[in-house]
Amino acid sequence: VRVFGEDPVKKPESVLKHIGYLSEDRDIPDWMSIGELMRYTSAYHRGWDQSYADELLDTFSLDPAKKVKTLSRDMRAQVALICAVAHKPDLLILDEPPSGLDAVVRKDILNAVVRTISEEGRTVIFSSHLLEEVERLADHVTMIHQGRVTLDSSLEMINENHHCFSIRFTEQQHAPPKLENAIAISGEGRFWSVIHQGSTDSFSDVLQRIGGEIVESRHATLEEVFVSRVGREDLREQTIEGSK
Repeated sequence: VRVFGEDPVKKPESVLKHIGYLSEDRDIPDWMSIGELMRYTSAYHRGWDQSYADELLDTFSLDPAKKVKTLSRDMRAQVALICAVAHKPDLLILDEPPSGLDAVVRKDILNAVVRTISEEGRTVIFSSHLLEEVERLADHVTMIHQGRVTLDSSLEMINENHHCFSIRFTEQQHAPPKLENAIAISGEGRFWSVIHQGSTDSFSDVLQRIGGEIVESRHATLEEVFVSRVGREDLREQTIEGSK
């Protein structure tokens, strides 16, 4: 394995200087003040940009004289983010960055991440269960369920290939219609909702042949895609277990 052309085991210092990391638990020393923590962290990073750190402190309305142990959960997350980004890392790794935070604080943190991506052209890898925010930030998405990759694609391709259809049949359907490339189907009677992967033209043609029509069509949200794929994976696991 090579990270930035270096062996991370043999030369960890060379690799770590390129990386910023924000953990989910945001474990930072309680006994330091914010200012002391900034100075302590900057000693490990030659690329530390104090003016950028000060700008973020001002954006988050953080007092450098305050002790970390007196900070709220939201404020600790803001401080931890500054420590992760102020040395302008080439790679920023965020583990559930907005998890459990106030909505306003979460927005401020994500805005800082967006700036890192858009203005500075850096790479950000982050894990999150808040899929609306993933849609806002990511250009490539990997979905993982129970340790298995269920989807790995650019966000653009996911949007192009996944649609949500509201469909209507001329006659009552007593069971979910069998539709190729439908990854989720719900509804009853004449009215059904389908999450579909693939060509919309072929789907419309197949639907017409079995007495159905598309009433409404839109791109599926990332959350709808994830829930549909997770449901399909769970059903697949149950089928495998049942066949043993």
